[in-house]
Amino acid sequence: MKRLVAFLRSIRDKRRVETDGGTVTERSSTRRWLDSDFVQSMPFWGPPLVLMGFFVYAAIGWNSLLSLTNYSGFGGPDYSNLTLSNYLRMLEDPAIWEATRNTLVLLVVFTVACLALGLVLAILLDREIRFGRSFRTIYLLPFSLSFIVTAKFWQWMYNGDDGIINQFFGLFGFSPNWLADPRLVLGAVIVALIWQFSGYAMVIYLAALRSIPSEQYEAARVDGAGTLRMYWRVIVPQLKPAMVSATVTLVLFALKAFDFLYAIFGGYRPRQGADILATKMMREGFNSNEWAYSSAIGLTLFVLSLAVIAPYLYTEYKRGNL
Repeated sequence: MKRLVAFLRSIRDKRRVETDGGTVTERSSTRRWLDSDFVQSMPFWGPPLVLMGFFVYAAIGWNSLLSLTNYSGFGGPDYSNLTLSNYLRMLEDPAIWEATRNTLVLLVVFTVACLALGLVLAILLDREIRFGRSFRTIYLLPFSLSFIVTAKFWQWMYNGDDGIINQFFGLFGFSPNWLADPRLVLGAVIVALIWQFSGYAMVIYLAALRSIPSEQYEAARVDGAGTLRMYWRVIVPQLKPAMVSATVTLVLFALKAFDFLYAIFGGYRPRQGADILATKMMREGFNSNEWAYSSAIGLTLFVLSLAVIAPYLYTEYKRGNL
């Protein structure tokens, strides 16, 4: 009680009598701190910070600690003997190397193809072609679909018996099993993901193109630059911020392609040639009860994501955008 009274006295404003007979109110340091923007805004950012700290950052920390144990899902983890055995096991696991290779191929090919196709579509729409608004809606529509809807749609498209893709290629005597052939399955997955996310890249590029003053186009034409040279030399270099932003988002979507693979293959075990780190992680945890090993794979995925987002955030911070 004495501490509460002392605290209440400390926040009470004090009045000082001036020589001319007037008074000036002096706020105590505690009162100034309570009236600061930091404290006044705490009800708005405090609860989200606590929830995110517990459900995100605390979970990441616990997952990191769990990856150093030999926890198999039964009983409680033993934290008395923490080792790097799970990470050493990953280095010796051929399935991990195959999943890592597939993850990197998916990440690179998917991202580059989406950026290239999105840039072409954005340039075409920026040139005010007929029905441009309708085309923009059509190209962006797949991005509004979930991974599950897209997976089921392309699962029917790739069907070897009555899928529309094989019906077309059957006219030329070519009817492969897209989702079973190890040489084609990863490419089939990448094509479906490009179809869904190239519209997103298009919108990012289109917004950047619309922000470029028309005087620059006119100056390039006056200097004798053709259309291709004008875009390559003048316009595209100014799209670098938009390209970086779209790249980060697309890479993160590629690392989260588990939903799509789970839906299109109906489980944690995709066809040979399409296994990625995310499906390998879930399979080790839920099918094999290797929770510590699964946690090590999950932490590896987290580090890959961090390696992508950290340089971008640092660059934005240096530019004063954060």
